[in-house]
Amino acid sequence: MPKGSDLLVAALENEGVEYIFGIPGEENLDVLESLRQSSIKLVVTRHEQAAGFMAATYGRLTGRAGVCLTTLGPGALNLTTSAAYAHLGAMPMVMITGQKAIRSSRQAHFQIVDIVATMRPLTKQATQIASARSIPTHVREAFRLAEQERPGPVHLELPEDIAQEGAEATLVPPHPVDLPVARSGAIDRAAALIAGAKAPLVMLGAAASRPHLADPLSAFVRRMGIPFFNTQMGKGAVHGGSNLYIGTAALSERDWVHRAVDQADLIISIGHDTVEKPPFLMGARGPQVVHVGATPATVEQVYFPEAEIIGDVGASLALLADRLEGQLPNASALLHMREGILARLADRAEEDRFPITPQRFVHDVRSVIPPDGIVALDNGMFKIWFARNYRTHVANTLLLDNALATMGAGLPSAIAACLLNPQQRVLAVCGDGGFMMNAQEMETAVRLGLNLVVAVLEDNAYGMIRWKQEVDGFPDFGLRFENPDFVAYAEAYGAKGARVSSARDLATTLEAAFSRGGVHLVAVPMDYSENMKVLVDELRGVQPAEA
Repeated sequence: MPKGSDLLVAALENEGVEYIFGIPGEENLDVLESLRQSSIKLVVTRHEQAAGFMAATYGRLTGRAGVCLTTLGPGALNLTTSAAYAHLGAMPMVMITGQKAIRSSRQAHFQIVDIVATMRPLTKQATQIASARSIPTHVREAFRLAEQERPGPVHLELPEDIAQEGAEATLVPPHPVDLPVARSGAIDRAAALIAGAKAPLVMLGAAASRPHLADPLSAFVRRMGIPFFNTQMGKGAVHGGSNLYIGTAALSERDWVHRAVDQADLIISIGHDTVEKPPFLMGARGPQVVHVGATPATVEQVYFPEAEIIGDVGASLALLADRLEGQLPNASALLHMREGILARLADRAEEDRFPITPQRFVHDVRSVIPPDGIVALDNGMFKIWFARNYRTHVANTLLLDNALATMGAGLPSAIAACLLNPQQRVLAVCGDGGFMMNAQEMETAVRLGLNLVVAVLEDNAYGMIRWKQEVDGFPDFGLRFENPDFVAYAEAYGAKGARVSSARDLATTLEAAFSRGGVHLVAVPMDYSENMKVLVDELRGVQPAEA
């Protein structure tokens, strides 16, 4: 008779699980033994938080739930940031944590924390498995919930006595679930608003970046002929080289792309999720907004659409394009602004200053990353520069977090991207502060034999907060630190290390790292004085464009 841990692993195989990321404990030993005999690869990490980031990124890139595993108590609590990362970022993930025996315990309350209660606010569902026979149904329901719109994390707690319990149970086969297409009345209302618009725009939000939407969204934009912009997490949902792309809303207002937003009288907002910092601020006299999504809009002070198309996004947009294709004489009314907006973003991108400016760093990264290469960003000042200046060509090739916006996720996310895309170039971009929060995963990358380049941007400070401190007029205080020798640090793990010593060395150093293969760390001294010059002083002078 199989035991509970055998049923768990069989149920995970039934879901098509390839990897489990995590750190097992003594409460997981039966699961560990069942995994040893399975087709699933266990990726042992050096911190549970990193395991959660890897599982969430697996879900983000595939649309299928990534899986992570920890023990009880302290190990499970280390998943809370990862749970919030997946919850706010809408990334499907299943977290499995251990627990002491629930039917009899000889250890009283040693290490016991109510993890299920802790996880409930951070997940779509958190459940303790109380019977081995129920494991297959619990697992099927966890994956169904994690993957259905809006995706997110689900938590299962497996006590050690339930993992050891013998039981017979039948696996529950997964099946596809198709969303309904929006009702014709909703499409009629939206089509009437769009047809009457004098200066329409399309905006692509976080939910537009679901892996299955790249083709239908690209087709919709092409058929409508309306220029588009995107939020930070919507970046790359449609080909970034399209002649209809007019920029990314890295800020909420007063950036160059907002000159076009200010002139729009209607915005077709596809997949906007209000967990992101607002890409524009709705007001009493702003444009009308048509919300398109698998789920209804969340009404906020700065986002309150006049019409909604709710249902299968790809199929619904195809019906909308059927109504309007070739019938929008004003579709390209704002397209004339594109060249000026993009030219502004290219300003000073090839300056030879050292330490290196953010514009030069983004420019040179784009020059060494092929169209299908992946850049995984940690959270820091550089994220705004990548959102504004980096041109994407393939969906989900710029991974950034504009929801929880946590530090420490860049390196683990890049590791997951490498496992899924071993033939593609993958670059992790981390600030020196964020890198050190999960720097131990360099060992994981080396142990897995990955081809990965990690760029660590050095400014010896928590740079984004220091910038905000300066913008708000506060004295420079409390945000500086010292760094280790990052080249020696990388080499201590068996990786290769290099330090950029001039602007002209940047692209050649990155190219050499990719060409050699293996794990490389490239330390890049940064000059963030451009933050104030460009993002504050220059943009203060940006006036709304004349109609």
